[in-house]
Amino acid sequence: MSEKTRTLWNLDPAHSEISFKVKHMMITTVTGHFDEYSARAEATNEGFIDADFTFVAKTASVNTRNKDRDEHLKSPDFFDAEHYPEIRFTSTSFDGETMLGVLTIKGITREIAIDMDFNGIAIDPYGQTKAGFEGNVTVNRKDFNLTWSALTEQGNIVVSDSVRIGIVLQFVKSS
Repeated sequence: MSEKTRTLWNLDPAHSEISFKVKHMMITTVTGHFDEYSARAEATNEGFIDADFTFVAKTASVNTRNKDRDEHLKSPDFFDAEHYPEIRFTSTSFDGETMLGVLTIKGITREIAIDMDFNGIAIDPYGQTKAGFEGNVTVNRKDFNLTWSALTEQGNIVVSDSVRIGIVLQFVKSS
């Protein structure tokens, strides 16, 4: 039996974004992202069914547009960027709507299910074949030992346990 040909798809960072949102004091939402990350996919079909996806973000590149908060997020209270320089996701299956995989943050690996839409394939004005995906998942930060917590004088939690992750990925077919 012959093995199917695998096609490599590299991330197009100009048209991609991985962001996160978390409630602050339970009255507003803070948005952040990572400035340094990479992703790729290897597929045997143009529907990406059961393709292999990987994503790696550099924890020291966290950016919430607030330098003090970013430094706190890099500290041992949260990502501990010095000892855990990467966040990594590796897919285990994709059926066109749900991507299953393992997410590793701060040395802890958990299985997650991402609601992921495959938006199709198109050829850009420069002749490059591109594929687009959009998805989201909510994780509990404490599942990954991101346990720092505090209460306001009114008793509100400063940082919610739930973190919403938004995913917009565009890949370029490797030639």
